Amino acid sequence: MEKPVEFSKFYRVLNAAKEGEEGKRSELELMLKQYEASEESTGPLHQLGESFLYVGILELYKYSGTEDMQAIGLLDKEAWDKLAEENKADLPPLLANSMIRYSKNNKLSKKIAAKWGTPKRQIENNIMQMARYITEGIIDALE
Repeated sequence: MEKPVEFSKFYRVLNAAKEGEEGKRSELELMLKQYEASEESTGPLHQLGESFLYVGILELYKYSGTEDMQAIGLLDKEAWDKLAEENKADLPPLLANSMIRYSKNNKLSKKIAAKWGTPKRQIENNIMQMARYITEGIIDALE
């Protein structure tokens, strides 16, 4: 059985980048590159989570119109409401749906299952829950 999947280190770096801590923006970008490649994941669900973190943060950048986490962290409720209107969507469902769409478009469950020798169905059964988990983590880090 795979050990529990958690990304507390990523969320700490994300929060530190949001707070403007020295060097954390480049550390965040490095982690995102690693997550995109998924070469250091420890299991199938960990790889799924890494992929979703990568997609979620890229979607956040697109949604907000900036890759500057510190600027994103300074957005107030009015700015978020304006972004929701401009994007015709609230951020949480948009992030989760983009992760789910990414997994389907890139046949992620098939690729992960093949890499780890795991039944494809096991990955597919965790896509929605993982998208929700990752989205909640990103949103919590932004607050």
